[in-house]
Amino acid sequence: MKKYVIYLVKILVFLLVMFATMRIVFIVNYWHLVNVDMVPFTEILKGFFKALPLDIATACFILPIPAIVMFVCLCVNKNISYRWMRWYFYIIIAAYILTVMGEIGIYGEWGTKLSAKALAYLENPSEVVNTASTQQTVLLLSLWSCFTLLFCWWYVRWIEPETTERTAEQKPDWYMYPAVIIITVGLIFLGMRGGFSEIPISTSSGYFSNYKIVNIMTVNPAYNLAENLTNAAKVKDNAHFNYMDFDTAKAITEETHEVECDSTMMILKNDRPNIVIILLESWSADLIESLGGDPSIAPNFHAMEKDGLLFTNFYASANRSQQAIASIFGGLPGLPVTTITNHQEKYYAIPSIIQPLDSLGYYSSFYFGGELNYGNILSYLRYNEFDRIVEGKDVKNQRFHKGKLGIQDADMLPWASTDINSQPEPFFTTIFTLSTHSPYDYPKIFEELEWPQLEKVFVNSAKYTDIALKLFMDRAKQQPWYDNTLFLFMADHSHPSYKNYPLESFEYHKIPLLICGKPLNDSLRGTTYDKICGNTDIPATLLAQLGVKHNQFFWSKDVFNTCYRPFAFFELYSGVGWKTEEGECVVNNDNMLKNTFPEELSDSLVRQGKAYMQYHFDLFNQY
Repeated sequence: MKKYVIYLVKILVFLLVMFATMRIVFIVNYWHLVNVDMVPFTEILKGFFKALPLDIATACFILPIPAIVMFVCLCVNKNISYRWMRWYFYIIIAAYILTVMGEIGIYGEWGTKLSAKALAYLENPSEVVNTASTQQTVLLLSLWSCFTLLFCWWYVRWIEPETTERTAEQKPDWYMYPAVIIITVGLIFLGMRGGFSEIPISTSSGYFSNYKIVNIMTVNPAYNLAENLTNAAKVKDNAHFNYMDFDTAKAITEETHEVECDSTMMILKNDRPNIVIILLESWSADLIESLGGDPSIAPNFHAMEKDGLLFTNFYASANRSQQAIASIFGGLPGLPVTTITNHQEKYYAIPSIIQPLDSLGYYSSFYFGGELNYGNILSYLRYNEFDRIVEGKDVKNQRFHKGKLGIQDADMLPWASTDINSQPEPFFTTIFTLSTHSPYDYPKIFEELEWPQLEKVFVNSAKYTDIALKLFMDRAKQQPWYDNTLFLFMADHSHPSYKNYPLESFEYHKIPLLICGKPLNDSLRGTTYDKICGNTDIPATLLAQLGVKHNQFFWSKDVFNTCYRPFAFFELYSGVGWKTEEGECVVNNDNMLKNTFPEELSDSLVRQGKAYMQYHFDLFNQY
């Protein structure tokens, strides 16, 4: 039994050493880029430490087969020969080092990690050989051979135990076996998911640095490739939008986005305000009195409306936080089946509002009281080069209320309003709330609303966050940056509410957006914006107000353009929702769930929505 445990531990250490060694090979190969980017050596060392959780998770996906086989042999008292197990590790070693070599080769050309897209090129081996330099090919094959032989030899020499058989005198401790297997399985499973955290580990855990090459080095290439292949297969298996050919869908969509003029109505008093987005987790429009909600849920939000501009026809294009992040910062509509954050190899194709803001001198930051590993949000933010990212683990205050997901809103928001003082102006800051996400373990600091049990916890969590908004604004008004700051209070997506709107409806996807702050023109205070628009329109609208061109944000519209064409979209797993001034339709598979378009316009407008969905999805698959 002791030998069994020692063997598994030795394998774990062996794998971790192999991962670290190949990480050194990668960074040495691109040391010239390290020098060009002036990456501190301490940042590289930190990368090895940050890589451990993903490395351990990768190793734990390798361990089950040897662990189970050894345990079975141990129980039946068979002569345990480890020779056949060698071949399992020979394959693991060769495959892993080949993955690293592939990543070394692809990074120099594409600047990304090895992905499903890169592997697709192997369908044409001659093209791969012809486009790669002979010198590089020989070098990578030589490195692969040498390191494969080295680690195979090390496994046989130092890791593989000697063949043994239990004698008759050596009676097994049967009572120990169940305990050992349960503990072993438990520890392996714990390693796979990255510990006891509420959110399982993902490749995002390796994106910690502001230096791209350090993040690429840190993320385990095998884990990254497996995750990427899984996501790619999921998209391929569900590519079900075949309403029309690609060129037709493209032409219709481009025509939909055309405007007759580019003349923006300015809503700001100055063109360089600080911008703070308070991103409200899961807030549906039904929480807001002015949008048809109960007045007792969010009275503080309602009170802010008298000093702001309230959007009354604002819609989320999807129903996941990671989809909203891509919409707000990249102008990308929600994707069915998958999200852009799960496809690091496609990040390059999506514009980011951070780049044009950076050229204007804006400092960018993102605050969240929990962990951004969820949905690979962290890797997306890191790729887009936010100057500062603050998670709950970065906030050192033991007095704060913490739930399963992180620091609760009534503590995190006021703290962030003070912490923002450390930022240079102008700044672009997003603060993402979390208390309105399950398990709704908010502190009971108020008298809870009486409500039907099914919606009670969600409604009261929204009331709690509404109190947090007041605490935030009260603290913000005391800060030196307040007078020059524009605030955007908006939801990331909606949530099932007490009005029971179906997911396949625009009523469900309707969310609040309130723009307020002293930079807002006085004439707009206490007014509403009633045209149809959505969260994908945030980048173009903000950049237009700052006097910056936004042509790269194809999917995003400037809603204050005097020639603005109003429409909104939301994705369904198997369909699309499409809304214009003439009406709306919802199509799921080939079923028309709703259609309020006038009969004479119905065919063309439904076709417009289908074209939008198909072109969006097909274009994403081409990235």
